[in-house]
Amino acid sequence: MADEKDTTGGFKVVDRRSFTSEGARRPDEPAADQPVPSSARPARVVTPEAVEEPLDEFPEEGSNFETLVSYLSTTAMFQLGLIPGPGGERIPVDMPNAQRTIDLLQVLQEKTQGNLTSQEARLLDNVLYELRMTFLELQKRQSRKVK
Repeated sequence: MADEKDTTGGFKVVDRRSFTSEGARRPDEPAADQPVPSSARPARVVTPEAVEEPLDEFPEEGSNFETLVSYLSTTAMFQLGLIPGPGGERIPVDMPNAQRTIDLLQVLQEKTQGNLTSQEARLLDNVLYELRMTFLELQKRQSRKVK
């Protein structure tokens, strides 16, 4: 039940949904016209073995500093309208959020200074330079359109 402790050392997931995955009402659930407080419902424990999808979807080498910089720079490029959307559609420029993403990369640079390899530091410098120059160019174009 809900008060039992899990002694396997793993984690415990409690499923409190009223319906099964097939859409049928669970047999231990009362009818809709008889509300029951959630604390009175029996807990259903889902073990890691019961999970059908593998938990290791991402390759081990995919989570490193270069990936983080790449993720943030790609996000900034989307926000600057430099990369088309998934269907090839044009993404509208979002200057305030692009500035926030560039600022996040700058914070990352400041907080990791002295702790990066020369290749990582060069990557971050180059990405920040390119994004800042592109941001300024787009800002100039927008100010010309307003005049």
